[in-house]
Amino acid sequence: MSDIIRRDPRAEWIARNRLHPLHAAMQAQQTQWMGPNGVLRKNPHAVGFIGPNGIKRIDRSGASQGATSKRSAAEVLVPLHQVPLPAFYIVVVPDMVGGRLSSHDRDVLGLAHGLAGSDGAVLAVVFGEHKETAFGTFGVDRLLQIDGDAFAGYAPEQRVQGLRAVDNQFNPRHWLLPDSRSGGGELGRRLAAALGERPATRVWQVKDGLCSGRAGAGQQDLVRGLARLILAAAECAEPVSETRHEALPVELSTGAARSLARIEDLGPVPVDPATIAMAEAEFILSGGNGVKDWALFHRATAALGATEGASRVAVDDGFMPRNRQVGATGTWVTARVYVAVGISGAIQHLQGIGACDKVVAINLDPGCDMIKRADLAVIGDSAAILQALIEAVDNYRNGARRDAA
Repeated sequence: MSDIIRRDPRAEWIARNRLHPLHAAMQAQQTQWMGPNGVLRKNPHAVGFIGPNGIKRIDRSGASQGATSKRSAAEVLVPLHQVPLPAFYIVVVPDMVGGRLSSHDRDVLGLAHGLAGSDGAVLAVVFGEHKETAFGTFGVDRLLQIDGDAFAGYAPEQRVQGLRAVDNQFNPRHWLLPDSRSGGGELGRRLAAALGERPATRVWQVKDGLCSGRAGAGQQDLVRGLARLILAAAECAEPVSETRHEALPVELSTGAARSLARIEDLGPVPVDPATIAMAEAEFILSGGNGVKDWALFHRATAALGATEGASRVAVDDGFMPRNRQVGATGTWVTARVYVAVGISGAIQHLQGIGACDKVVAINLDPGCDMIKRADLAVIGDSAAILQALIEAVDNYRNGARRDAA
């Protein structure tokens, strides 16, 4: 056999021609790599297959895996992680914005799970009532809920007293809090002062007994030994997805000590949803090419108290400003609830809403990609559905006023 390497001119031509149906198959695509923050990234363009007509297809329904539901398949296949007698505890104090775990909280729980290993247990401390039902899905082995009016609202001094009681009872090996503006950054620094610990702040990676944190306005890394109190940045670790956890409830044996608060919480201040940045909005009503009555869309947004968003088509057509564009070519959003009105679901848009908790799709096409991505789908005319939403909100508010009177 000859050792001469033969060239294939046709294959080389296909590799150069981006319009050829087999162009993607000729490329040596990298499916995953390690990002700058130490998080494993995946290439979404490498997902899919070439159909019989030479068109790339992506199956987001889960049918190709033989499962009727991604969640039901995960619940069946993911093993249960149990720690009957923990050798030590890793305590996490999530922000719980809106009463649920945020994406930042889930990253911190993933970091805690890595530090706990197989012998330790992750203990989550939650103040007041919450709406979260999936603590076990995201790596919580023990759940401690501290109730009381003294801990409601903005009460950092009282919460530090509660956390000191947790420290006395459980003696955790590590404390983990999200280094965020939602309360974790301030609470973590107050706790560090109360415990006499030197915290590791803005930590984006924990590896080989070392903490790597951002410094110098995010331009430099500060590496130090593994601290007992860690304030973790977003994407510090991958959220727990390969195991289920028990989330067994525990209680304080002595109760949290209370002192005279020097801070008085006067309650929340109403904020205009239009002034909220897209990346920080919790509730977004986004319009696309399927919206024909934009005046009705704006009235629905005002009635629901949502922040307005839009697809690229709506922005290009001049119906919405450029700073309201959602997607990979616009703004990546992390809303609790994302309502897509008349948006078919281009891949760039789906990438931009990948971190949203609940997605509601309103569309006439039951087979579009946004319907497949949505947690709740409403098939029908967007104008009629938005009008019904406005009437439902008005009736609810009028009923609440009558009950109050």
